[in-house]
Amino acid sequence: MSGGKLLAPTVIPKEIAQIREAPVEPDTFDGITGGVPGGVPGGQMGGVIGGVIGGVLNTGAKPLLPAGRPNAPIRVGGRVKPPKPISQVRPAYPLLAKQARVQGLVQIDAILDEQGNVIDMKVVSGPPLLYQAALDALKQWKYEPVYLNDQAIAVEMIVTITFQLGQ
Repeated sequence: MSGGKLLAPTVIPKEIAQIREAPVEPDTFDGITGGVPGGVPGGQMGGVIGGVIGGVLNTGAKPLLPAGRPNAPIRVGGRVKPPKPISQVRPAYPLLAKQARVQGLVQIDAILDEQGNVIDMKVVSGPPLLYQAALDALKQWKYEPVYLNDQAIAVEMIVTITFQLGQ
């Protein structure tokens, strides 16, 4: 280094200095400070302060409803099974859609209350000419209530309504 600048060597050295480091002694871990001498039978090596990660051990309790907004709808899926329809009104095929020979699936994100009534809807996909007919029909549908921990709950799910010419 000369004047703060790195320079390339003018000659290649015959030998390169080898640096040898002393071997590192392995650390010995005696557990968490303040633990029980000798440990706890069946305990975790190294232990966990307070006993359980997260603080509270919950044994044998039923799964809880999600925290947050009370009575907020729970998305159908996993252990929350989709409700069975009790009554389904067929959608009226829009005249303009028939004339344009439009058919297909309309998917609607629907929220059902604790009694199985459709209380809110939003179209997710499908032919725009069929949106309103699908929404009008779904407003009239009725489902069996969904239960979680023996309690009726509001759910959110995707409902697919099929429009096919000739039906």
